Amino acid sequence: MSPIQIRTVTTNSDRDQFIKFQWKIYNGNSAWVPPLLMDRRKIMDKQKNPFYEHADADFFIAERDGEMVGRVAAIINHNHIKEHNEKVGFFGFFESINDQSVANALLDHAGQYLKSRGMAAMRGPANPSVNDDWGLLFEGFQYPPVMLMPYNPPYYIQLIEGYGFKKAKDLFAFKLTQDRVYTEKMERVYKLMRERHSMVFRSLNMKRFPDEVQLIKQIFNSAWQKNWGAVPMTDAEIEALAADLKPVVEPDLVIFAEMNGKTIGFALSLPDINMVLKNNKKGRLLPGLFQLFFNKKKIDGVRIIVLGVLPEYQRTGAAGVLFYETALRAKKLGYMWGEASWVLEDNIPMVRAAEAMSAELYKKYRVYERSL
Repeated sequence: MSPIQIRTVTTNSDRDQFIKFQWKIYNGNSAWVPPLLMDRRKIMDKQKNPFYEHADADFFIAERDGEMVGRVAAIINHNHIKEHNEKVGFFGFFESINDQSVANALLDHAGQYLKSRGMAAMRGPANPSVNDDWGLLFEGFQYPPVMLMPYNPPYYIQLIEGYGFKKAKDLFAFKLTQDRVYTEKMERVYKLMRERHSMVFRSLNMKRFPDEVQLIKQIFNSAWQKNWGAVPMTDAEIEALAADLKPVVEPDLVIFAEMNGKTIGFALSLPDINMVLKNNKKGRLLPGLFQLFFNKKKIDGVRIIVLGVLPEYQRTGAAGVLFYETALRAKKLGYMWGEASWVLEDNIPMVRAAEAMSAELYKKYRVYERSL
């Protein structure tokens, strides 16, 4: 068999070849949602993506006999190293034909890149960070990914584990449906919390969007600071993310929770635009935007992307009440289901809050690690 050649992405042509390789892997897979080419180019752009202000990365293509057979990225997130005091680098954007030798060559190359720069372990997939696509789909392959969540073929598990990676952490995705969420117990807890703590909710104020984004940043970075793998988002990162998401924001589904006049948490849910974009087979901005504009009313599900409260309020039950408020508002807007993702497997308060609302654990993602 011919040897596998690994080369670095250096040109725009290389970048597009790197991105479009996914179409070869997922051709005929009805669950896969093609990404927008524009978004993929943006996330790889070291000049425009603020992530690379504190991270180093290179992207690699694997070829055999002149044909592309795989891809991977090696990533060093200096903010992660600073936050967690561990010399861990990341691999991401992994795609490969079903061939262990190809996967081994790709992961060897990524590992060598990281080790030569002082990293002691390699973790992933991270595309490119914990604040982007994170983890490998491990269970639930029959379901399409919701917006901003990854998808991969089942055989990637064998390729990754065949290389020697071990589980670092599992991430859960819960499905909530309007016909199962509402119970007498949840209604009692909801009313009790609101009365006992003078708890009120307000929607995102689009007229004060920049100020609201800053408030979200403060709560996010405080509420998630002790979570495994969490890295605070910089001002530039959260502003870039907010600008990307602003066109699809439903203000009543961005909910701020207040107790005794203090903002103590928030929940961010967005319509699952993947329900429309799955028909945009070539990933082009046009007709993608037209499809989204004319079919937005057909979207009947949301992704609950972020839901959290400040550390000092995390034992009050506020998270569960925020979940419930999200369901009530989604129902008024005509959404019939939602995916809460992702939730760390050992984040017991959030897992219990989902279970209390009869949520179904219907997908699992795995983050892997291997020493270098």
